[in-house]
Amino acid sequence: MQLSVVIVNYNVKYFLEQALHAVRKACRDISAEVFVVDNHSVDGSCEMVKNLFPEVILIENKINYGFAKANNQAIKIAKGKYILLLNPDTVIEEDCFTKVIAFMESTPDAGAVGVKMIDGSGKFLPESKRGLPTPEVAFFKISGLAAIFPKSRRFGKYHLGYLKQDEINPVDVLAGAFMMIRHDVLKQVGLLDEDYFMYGEDIDLSFCINKAGYKNYYFPETTIIHYKGESTKKTSVNFVFTFYNAMVIFAKKHYSQKLARNFSAVIHIAIYLRAFAALLTRITSRIFIPLLDFTVIFTSLTLLVSFWSNLKYATPLAYPSQVVYSNSLIYTVLWLLGLYLAGSYNKRKTFLSVAKGIAFGTLAIAVFYAFIDEQYRFSRAIILLGAVAAIIDAYFIRVILYWFKYGRLSLNMGSHLKTIIVGNKSEVERVQDLLVKSKSKSDYLGYVSVEPNSEDSHYLGQVNQLTEIVSLFGVEEIIFCSKDLAASRIIEWMGTITQKDIMYKIVPEESLFIIGSNNKNTPGDFYTIEINLKLAKAFEQQKKRVFDIAASFLMLLISPILILFVKNKINFFNNIFQVMSGQKTWVSYAMADNIKLLPSIKSGVVSPLDASRGRIYNPVTIQKLNFLYAKDYSVEKDLLIVMRSIRNCGN
Repeated sequence: MQLSVVIVNYNVKYFLEQALHAVRKACRDISAEVFVVDNHSVDGSCEMVKNLFPEVILIENKINYGFAKANNQAIKIAKGKYILLLNPDTVIEEDCFTKVIAFMESTPDAGAVGVKMIDGSGKFLPESKRGLPTPEVAFFKISGLAAIFPKSRRFGKYHLGYLKQDEINPVDVLAGAFMMIRHDVLKQVGLLDEDYFMYGEDIDLSFCINKAGYKNYYFPETTIIHYKGESTKKTSVNFVFTFYNAMVIFAKKHYSQKLARNFSAVIHIAIYLRAFAALLTRITSRIFIPLLDFTVIFTSLTLLVSFWSNLKYATPLAYPSQVVYSNSLIYTVLWLLGLYLAGSYNKRKTFLSVAKGIAFGTLAIAVFYAFIDEQYRFSRAIILLGAVAAIIDAYFIRVILYWFKYGRLSLNMGSHLKTIIVGNKSEVERVQDLLVKSKSKSDYLGYVSVEPNSEDSHYLGQVNQLTEIVSLFGVEEIIFCSKDLAASRIIEWMGTITQKDIMYKIVPEESLFIIGSNNKNTPGDFYTIEINLKLAKAFEQQKKRVFDIAASFLMLLISPILILFVKNKINFFNNIFQVMSGQKTWVSYAMADNIKLLPSIKSGVVSPLDASRGRIYNPVTIQKLNFLYAKDYSVEKDLLIVMRSIRNCGN
């Protein structure tokens, strides 16, 4: 057997399916076996592999063993002359395997080979070729000198920026996302070191291959898409600690005691600097827009008070300064809270979310207004004018930030992208249907076909005109149908279309999802009709938490009445305090087999089943209730379930 492909999967079912479709095509002209080692995924990955890829050898782990150990499980039973370590979030060209194997056959000193990688936007990934992380190289990387002088032979050794992207060269380190290794070499140098849980295994193995007298080659005559970062967020503190600690393990294993100690010291400094930077970046990214909103809205409101005072009372001092600033502060905070509840600090930064948020805040201000003494009140006109000004301020802040980010002015902030589909008519119609059912925010312009079809009103042209069509129509998103197009052609177009910020997505044949990623720092995303669950969104879970706290306080307040209806009165109060502290939620799923496939939430006091008032359902119906609860979640639904099942709130 020529090749054994090993893919380690952890909760990336959609990417895995696309990768396996590509691998299946690439294996047509060679003898190969494919392993998927699943590290206890809960997203239905194993079921998908069994149903769609029966030829794949599936190893189902009951715990997450990490990358190294999972790969070793398959390597130990693999029969191929060559072993390929392949990430699930990749797409390979149809002739990828034949090209790489031919190169290894003609290059006896090649112990391992890596290929050219691009991200989901078509940009070259520098980790396709890397240098050994010596203390000097690590220092240049950490200090930023490598980024300032990427093509320097001294400072740019980490990513070997001085080597051309399209030239075959021996390199120190290959990426574990695609690493083809001679099986005999693996037997000689040993398997992946299981001291590494994630990250560092590829560096360690590359070093061992070089040490054994073989070379690691960078081979750019075939290219793969690597979506990068779907399983791990590289801006997270956890990633920083995991990645740099892997470097410490490497240093202790391969360097002298003194050198390892010095290297470890440098790495530990880097860990805390990078962890602090990652934490600061995350905090800043979360508070930047609210802080900007606060500054602009607060300033607008104070100026509005002064303007109204001059207009109404012919003096800017009609209200005491302490009243102006204290009321402006309270009103601004309430408007910001409304914006938060309306989702304007999440992805849904639309005019509607802004208007709804300010409306929520204005209602809260009206309640506040009713309870304060008359001498501390503003005119109602100021509140209404302030609300209008707050809507304008918050909305245009988001429009301007969108312009800075994407380089284009859009009043709807890209909520509907100008989309074209590249493929033949039958597959295009299937993809159109998928876009509709998945509720994607795409403004479909038409399709570009492999075959001419001038009679169809949606037909824009043929694929050889793709670049011109993109420019002419101002296309923002391109969806490729892999059933009609070779991966090599898709990858070629991604590299040749020059327009900025175009989003590329690929739909595998006979699949229910469209997958892609906008850049190397953006985790892969997808449209799917298989799972479109509102409760999976962070904002919906935040709303659920707000409801839990509000409902708990309300129940505590009216407990003398509620206790007359609740069955278990003592446990009722215990549940209130557990929900307040975040140990429980008021409404969760009913017990069923599909819970592990749904968005994770706390155990609940009641469930959608409790609201059925004693009716008994079969297991399939209960699973459907759970699915619909997650799919169509709303605070109103939680409120209705709690009201209908108040007797069970002490269970």
